[in-house]
Amino acid sequence: MLRWVVTFLVIAIIAGILGFGGLAAGAAEIAKIIFYIFLVLLVLSLLFGSRIWKG
Repeated sequence: MLRWVVTFLVIAIIAGILGFGGLAAGAAEIAKIIFYIFLVLLVLSLLFGSRIWKG
């Protein structure tokens, strides 16, 4: 999932350098959303993952 975040960030940076502001903003927004989803899944995995192995 982090690979997608990095991919969209690279697209946003390249689009921003080339002057495509709308495309850069869209790619950055997608990268931000995917990153937040990753963080939520990471926290849930850390919280509930250890309970599965103990029980």
